[in-house]
Amino acid sequence: MKSGHPLRDAARTPSREHLDLPFFGPEHRRLAAELDAFVARDGLGDIDHDDTDAACKALVRSLGAGGFLRHCVPAHHGGASPDIDSRSLCVVRETLAYADGLADFAFAMQGLGTGAISLAGSEEVKSSILPRIAQGDLISAFALTEPDAGSDVAAMATTARRDGGDFVLDGEKTFISNGGIADVYTVFARTGEAPGTRGITAFAVFSDTPGFVIAERIQTIAPHPLARVRFEGCRVPASHMLGRPGEGFKIAMRTLDIFRPSVAASALGFARRALDEAVAHSRSRKMFGATLADLATAQSTLGEMATAIEAASLLTLRTAWRRDVQKLPTTSQAAMAKMTATENAQWVIDQAQQIFGGRGVRVGEITERLYREIRALRIYEGATEVQKLIIGRELMKKAAREASANVQC
Repeated sequence: MKSGHPLRDAARTPSREHLDLPFFGPEHRRLAAELDAFVARDGLGDIDHDDTDAACKALVRSLGAGGFLRHCVPAHHGGASPDIDSRSLCVVRETLAYADGLADFAFAMQGLGTGAISLAGSEEVKSSILPRIAQGDLISAFALTEPDAGSDVAAMATTARRDGGDFVLDGEKTFISNGGIADVYTVFARTGEAPGTRGITAFAVFSDTPGFVIAERIQTIAPHPLARVRFEGCRVPASHMLGRPGEGFKIAMRTLDIFRPSVAASALGFARRALDEAVAHSRSRKMFGATLADLATAQSTLGEMATAIEAASLLTLRTAWRRDVQKLPTTSQAAMAKMTATENAQWVIDQAQQIFGGRGVRVGEITERLYREIRALRIYEGATEVQKLIIGRELMKKAAREASANVQC
């Protein structure tokens, strides 16, 4: 690791007090200890944020060698648990986000990029891809968003036309994380079985497939590998279809339900780092013959920051526990957790930047980098506004079920 990295100079691991809550088991506490040791011995490698392609490739290899990518796939294909464990994803992402946002990104995309393969791929596809994802030998991507179909998935224009034993893909995807460096992409395309979202199918597409084109590399405020990709008569074997024709949207939503709590956990990692740095700075910053920490206004702000983090943490952990242990649907709970954690983290980091004052806006400072890192989390995997719609829709479904049950009684 290069010396003087702004996210590594102070404390390297988040608080572990929440691991004592009954949401977690001993296996999660062991995982946290392994992660702490991994980060402390510089296991993240020499991250060069000026070359995110090379950095992410190196991080995937390092996380694979450390055994952490095993939490992105089921045990039958080299994973750590029989099914993907949401609580483990949360532990890993919170720890990595606390240490370095690019490390969190590299881990998260290995899971999200192949989540649909784990859920709906054939045994042949799973066996050829998932073990290599767990080892860090392949890099994955999730290709759902299009220039005119972001939150409105029903507006998807990319098509997949059956031609003998293949499907031929034509269209374009944008803002694809790991675009340009991924080896395998989970791609969603319109196959036309029904209007809207009911006519979408998922496919596993390798980057060396003829007709697969990296059309543009995209730069964002927090540098990550991103791209616009194009399909020009891209011929994909029918055996690479995930699930059945027309099931793509359902598979995409099931994938997002698994990983949305981990987005919340990532936001918590950023927020906990911001709070820890704000506390440390306020204790050392001399002001008015005392320290910033001695001022009631600073103490009040820090108290609100801590409370916002803990509130979001409880929503996040409840959601992951509900999925892992109770085996219950978490669509509404995951939306609440993702919305609350990302919005609260944005506010916490903004308050930390205010506490740092002029120093906080300098390029390379901890708060400046965290400020850029957190912004995208309020958009990707469903913007905050979409999460509100999901929660409201689920409330209406529940009300309709209860009304129907009362009528039948």
